[in-house]
Amino acid sequence: MRRRDAPVLPEPGLADLAPDQRLRRLELTVTRRLDGLLHGQYRGLLPGPGSEAAGSREYRPGEDEVRRMDWAVTARTTVPHVREVDADRELTTWLLVDASPSMEYGTATLDKRELAVAAVAAIGFLTAGVGNRLGGQVLTPEGVRRFPARGGRTHLLGLLRALLGAPRTDGHRHAPPPTLADGLDGLHRVATRRGLVVVVSDFLDGLPDDPDATPAWETVVRRLAVRHQVLAVEVTDPRELELPDVGLVTLVDPETGRHREVWTGDPGLRERFAQAAAAQRDQVRHALRRSGATHLALRTDRDWSADIVRHVHAQRRLAAAPAAARGGAA
Repeated sequence: MRRRDAPVLPEPGLADLAPDQRLRRLELTVTRRLDGLLHGQYRGLLPGPGSEAAGSREYRPGEDEVRRMDWAVTARTTVPHVREVDADRELTTWLLVDASPSMEYGTATLDKRELAVAAVAAIGFLTAGVGNRLGGQVLTPEGVRRFPARGGRTHLLGLLRALLGAPRTDGHRHAPPPTLADGLDGLHRVATRRGLVVVVSDFLDGLPDDPDATPAWETVVRRLAVRHQVLAVEVTDPRELELPDVGLVTLVDPETGRHREVWTGDPGLRERFAQAAAAQRDQVRHALRRSGATHLALRTDRDWSADIVRHVHAQRRLAAAPAAARGGAA
């Protein structure tokens, strides 16, 4: 029994728990809050067509993609036809997780890297199934750590432990760290079978100062989207979007180590910072849209599981809308 006047201690957050306890908490969150809402047999986080041939039908302008054109049937019938495909019964998911220094920042319940681990846990537990496999690559300051595509809960937990235990920046580097474009290029080489590609990052690496310029990673994402369903999970922190009035602060660039003292009491400075941060997020969003990736934005100060639920439900409504329209027209 607890005394009435005894203080009620707050429940420890994810960052306060040991690695195994954090994994258990993540698994329970996914099982209780997401599983059943999102998980269906042979379905991933992005509903869409598979790759197994299932016949052909006439081409519908404005609805069908030209790259699905069935040229053999079109030549025989002289009427444009597109290939029909069935959903794959086995799903291979490839992950690219950014564990660079910029992902070590956080001012809310989680830092950006811990939120990335939570996103990977949700994707891994939700896409787990008979025959489904999960592989990945982790970008760290020391290099790229690779995990082959395998099935099973043990493999997923090993990947999550590796993410939680990835080394943090110590300020000493012996070689240039791999870039996000390098990691995507390596993923493009190993992900030969059609499946789901998930990129978890803040997408700040390779982002040019000119908002009209192309980020270094956009071309590789576009190549991946030609063959795979690509989900880009953008991880941000509220202090990256707005600067609070806390007086004189020293800002440190985690990627370069440069320092700069800033007087945050200047309202003009805070406004310029917010406008520049918003423009940067718009630049990332437009680049992902141009590359054909689906964009999921997660913040360290928000309920990440609720954001994933809303995102996947919205994607399923979009996927069902063309089918419902075709049924009504018939």
